Amino acid sequence: MTVHDEQAGLILLVEDNRQIAEMVGEFLERRGYSVDYAADGVSGLHLAVSNSYDVLVLDLMLPGLDGLEVCRKLRKEAKKSTPVLMLTARDTLEDKLSGLEAGADDYLVKPFEVRELEARLRALIRRDRRQVSTEVLSVGDMTLDTATLRLTRDGQELTVSPIGLKLLAILMRESPRVVSRRDIEREIWGDTLPDSDTLRSHLYNLRRVIDKPFARPLLHTIHSAGYRLADLESEVASSPQTA
Repeated sequence: MTVHDEQAGLILLVEDNRQIAEMVGEFLERRGYSVDYAADGVSGLHLAVSNSYDVLVLDLMLPGLDGLEVCRKLRKEAKKSTPVLMLTARDTLEDKLSGLEAGADDYLVKPFEVRELEARLRALIRRDRRQVSTEVLSVGDMTLDTATLRLTRDGQELTVSPIGLKLLAILMRESPRVVSRRDIEREIWGDTLPDSDTLRSHLYNLRRVIDKPFARPLLHTIHSAGYRLADLESEVASSPQTA
């Protein structure tokens, strides 16, 4: 492992295809990144839990543990919030949803250009290195502590992905205003915008956690405008009544 370059990043690459791993590793090292490597899911998970990486680049199909299981264990058991970029040969919406639900932040479909991979890595690193102000955000009966990343609704603690937390922070700070899709994507991914399924998939998974188990929804899609997070029943109840 080379010395950690703060200007680039420390990357863990978990990929069983040696040709792809060497191509990616050599390119990233020439660009100033430090790269650790694992060829199977078990070794990759051990390294990811034992060290602090800027981004984990994780192949979906791995021997030992597949990428989905590595990601789940990293999030659920190790409680690590390291950004995860999933590499996959599968390009269906269901496969993308599975990866994002497991805790991946972004995905890239094989075959890919290494320059696009680097651009996505830079976006994830920039997002993760931003200073997070200490504040407690509340909308209706849902509360997010941005310092501890503790999310609760109606007193129940909820677990969402790092991107899900970022989405919530954006929408909660702007609540009850509508935030456009483009503004959300640029806030999370910068200038390297994902394909059209990515944000929709994250919002789908977010709704499953924060809305589906509860009596009334807080996350609303505003057609042709964007998204808003609001307790509409409270808004109606508190609005002035006209004679």
